[in-house]
Amino acid sequence: MTAQYALISAELRRRIIAGEFAVGSRLPSEAALAAEFGVTRSLVRRAMAQLARQSLVRSSPRGGWFAQAPHQMQELDRMQSFAQWAQAGGRVPGGLVTERGHRGATAREAQTLGIRLDEPLLCFTRVRTLDGTSVMVERSVWAPWAAPVIEQFPDDGPSTTAALAAAGIHVALGHHRIEAVAASQQDAELLGVRRSSPLLQVSRVTTTRDGRAVELGEDRYRAGTIAFEVNAGESTRTVV
Repeated sequence: MTAQYALISAELRRRIIAGEFAVGSRLPSEAALAAEFGVTRSLVRRAMAQLARQSLVRSSPRGGWFAQAPHQMQELDRMQSFAQWAQAGGRVPGGLVTERGHRGATAREAQTLGIRLDEPLLCFTRVRTLDGTSVMVERSVWAPWAAPVIEQFPDDGPSTTAALAAAGIHVALGHHRIEAVAASQQDAELLGVRRSSPLLQVSRVTTTRDGRAVELGEDRYRAGTIAFEVNAGESTRTVV
């Protein structure tokens, strides 16, 4: 039998996701919710604690509980760009390139892209937003054959994937590595968090359907903004 607090949590979760409680708004008091559901305040607190673990609410000392935007869920069994993923969840994606330039390819980059060591590569740093809020720092290195398209990409362009597709380059596959990292000084400044705050890092290599590498990327997400869902059979763990 489902615990009573879990039923309350599920109903409040439904209301938050449906927009009945606007993001940033204060929820009814614990006493009001206890009266509505006919339970004790301790059960309401347990329900709110469960929602807080899901990043759907936050508490404020002497201020009650406030609704938060639910973090986005992304499945890793299909290829989606940040913009596609955000739009599928009803969110408004955005981005701003804060730094771009060229540097020589590292040994790993040269091997992955099939180029010589130290060959000049286009790279940029971009802050990605959801509904106007900064949620991720994206650092990308581009294959020389795809770089001319990205050279023309505007700093505030919504999607490099769409720009590449318009030029006939269709990104179809991706390899991802997910790990927790501490925010660098640049991460902290771009995302408005403290240095060394926990971030979720997704390192990726994106390719065309025939396996030609297009981009090596590293995305660093603020805590509570994204969750990844994996449907797996056999799995491999790497000790680092």
